[in-house]
Amino acid sequence: MVNLGYTLMCEQTDPRSLVRDAADAEQAGFTLAVTSDHFFPWLDAQGHSPNAWATLGAVSQVTSTLELMTYVTCPTVRYHPAVVAQQAATVGILSEGRFTLGLGSGENLNEHVVGRGWPGVNTRHEMLEEAVDIIGALFDGGYVTYGGKHFHVDSAKLWDLPDVRVPIGVAVSGRQSVEAFAPKAEVMISTEPDPELGRGWDAASASGSPARKVGQLPISWDSDRDAAVQRAHEQFRWFAGGWKVNAEIPSTAGFDAASQFVRPEDVAAQIPCGADVDAVVKALGPFAEAGFTDVALVQIGGDRQKSFLEAAQSEILPAVREVFGTR
Repeated sequence: MVNLGYTLMCEQTDPRSLVRDAADAEQAGFTLAVTSDHFFPWLDAQGHSPNAWATLGAVSQVTSTLELMTYVTCPTVRYHPAVVAQQAATVGILSEGRFTLGLGSGENLNEHVVGRGWPGVNTRHEMLEEAVDIIGALFDGGYVTYGGKHFHVDSAKLWDLPDVRVPIGVAVSGRQSVEAFAPKAEVMISTEPDPELGRGWDAASASGSPARKVGQLPISWDSDRDAAVQRAHEQFRWFAGGWKVNAEIPSTAGFDAASQFVRPEDVAAQIPCGADVDAVVKALGPFAEAGFTDVALVQIGGDRQKSFLEAAQSEILPAVREVFGTR
């Protein structure tokens, strides 16, 4: 069974529209909305990047059943983990228990802005491990003092905690990250439908039972397939580089240069384009086979959300539920 979610993609939409889109997504029948948490768009053509946490606070007030999740927040450079814990606890209260904190090791593009440089990948993983420990301790309640290799916390306490502890999810990409974070988090996050990740996570999980696993799938829904392909190429060709490359590029100009030889047909081969429900269902298949419980669709194009959500309600969600037995 795969639950179909919706992505509030901050890089392509202004904050007021994101709030409206979240309310419309709930009305359309989506039960989960994930949001990016970035300082920059990937490409200048996307044109936006509002603050995710302020947006989530507003979204929590215009929705009542929609689960919310960061996909994902980097709690190591741009934010201190104690600040992330406070933000997450507050959204947990505002949403009345509908929020999951998704964490990841971040990208140079968004984290360099505070002038602290961009650490190597092994250091980033060490920092994320410490951050997860700090956030978890603060979620436990009481005063927290922590002295780590990368972070220090001095007598911190969250004075407002939700009745239901905020679940923590962590983005993983291989065995090292799975083994490090499965014992510390409740939710596995990955953009790759790799069954080995899920099996490894469940084997290393502290709960001893299969965990929630959340993926993401970009699509470009449009009755005009050529327009859908063109829009996907214009705004999402950065996706072709893969996360190991994308994490290191420091600017939108860098992403533009790195993707200059990606052709529209290359993008269309990776991303379902056009008004083709069967193509969306087919693309979800590998996630279902890999044991993912949730996959959040990214509709490419900030100005194309209304027509997409109408199609989701009338065509996409019913088809996916029929095939995968989603709620």
